[in-house]
Amino acid sequence: MPHDLISARQACALLGISPATLYAYVSRGLLESRPGADHRSRMYRRAQVERLAQNKRAGRGAARGAAQSLDRGLPVLETRISLIQPDGPYYRGRSAVAAVRDGATLEDTARLLWDCGVQDPFASTPAPWPDTITRVALDDALPPLERTLACIPLLALETRGSFNLAMPVRHEAAALLLRQNAALLVARPPDATPVHAQLAGHWVPGSAAFAELVRAALVLCADHELNVSAFAARVVASTGAPLHATVCTGLAALSGPRHGGATARAYAVLEAGPDALATRWNRGDDVPGFGHALYPHGDPRAAELLAMLRLAVGDTPRMREVERVIACAEDVSGLRPNVDLMLATLCYAFELPATPALVTFASGRLAGWLAHALEQQTLGKLIRPRAQYTGLPPAAAPAD
Repeated sequence: MPHDLISARQACALLGISPATLYAYVSRGLLESRPGADHRSRMYRRAQVERLAQNKRAGRGAARGAAQSLDRGLPVLETRISLIQPDGPYYRGRSAVAAVRDGATLEDTARLLWDCGVQDPFASTPAPWPDTITRVALDDALPPLERTLACIPLLALETRGSFNLAMPVRHEAAALLLRQNAALLVARPPDATPVHAQLAGHWVPGSAAFAELVRAALVLCADHELNVSAFAARVVASTGAPLHATVCTGLAALSGPRHGGATARAYAVLEAGPDALATRWNRGDDVPGFGHALYPHGDPRAAELLAMLRLAVGDTPRMREVERVIACAEDVSGLRPNVDLMLATLCYAFELPATPALVTFASGRLAGWLAHALEQQTLGKLIRPRAQYTGLPPAAAPAD
């Protein structure tokens, strides 16, 4: 048993709570539990328990609020864009899951998130790539995020109205960016075709079932409140920077293994199979693609995609392997799939590599980044959190 795991009794002692409260913390996603040596008891990460205990000791004052606000705690910003509920995210009061079932596209979702009203910012056809970026934009040997990050700053130089305060102009710039971003991620020329059709046609040509799954995935990934990439985009937008800069910020945040990189890690879990998953969990490792702090009873976005995959793919060897991995995860950990696993499964079931999962995530989430950037620019306020200093006090600092 890993040294950083402690028993329920020890966790209760550190937190000063009863076993019932401990189990409530687990159900709310504040703590993770793992099977003990006898597979009947539960164990807890000491570092996670000690961190929760420290937050409790901090009291209920401003210091605690500041410490928690940047880590799934108190809201740090007001927004009209999305709300996370037990049955999934709501975009301006409308269920994302219901939108998928109603046939919404990413473009439909973007118009809703951006509060476009009757305006259709996607009415025009995007121009071809300018000479300044053509070679890089169409180089499919480059990694998708790096290729896109290299080109978008130069596209800003070609975009009319980057600093225009008129919202219809900003909506049109955002719509162009949504299309350009998707095209750059797959090294294709920009197109007026719906994004899901562009991506699906590039990866699995001629498959209506696959295109429908990509459409659903894009809509479900379009926004998720103040996740790390959306928050980063809002911070940059608060400086008055153009939309292109906020997009680059979101893509940069997405490149980390704890955010967008989670899809590749989840894909590796599917490739390794159920036995490897059980081994990982029992030795104290995390299992990418399972569990979500905001959905302790299961990620509704994942449940919707899984149901669609089962209908579209049927009883194939790869889908049977996915089902075995999911069943194993729930058996050994009690965790259910999250959207990262379903994006990975979409690729795995259709015998694609892991990269399209990240591209799908980045293409969809761009709609949310742009919504947050537009909202923040409208507010006209600089985001400037304060830090809680924990270093040496000035009197104790060593002299030069």
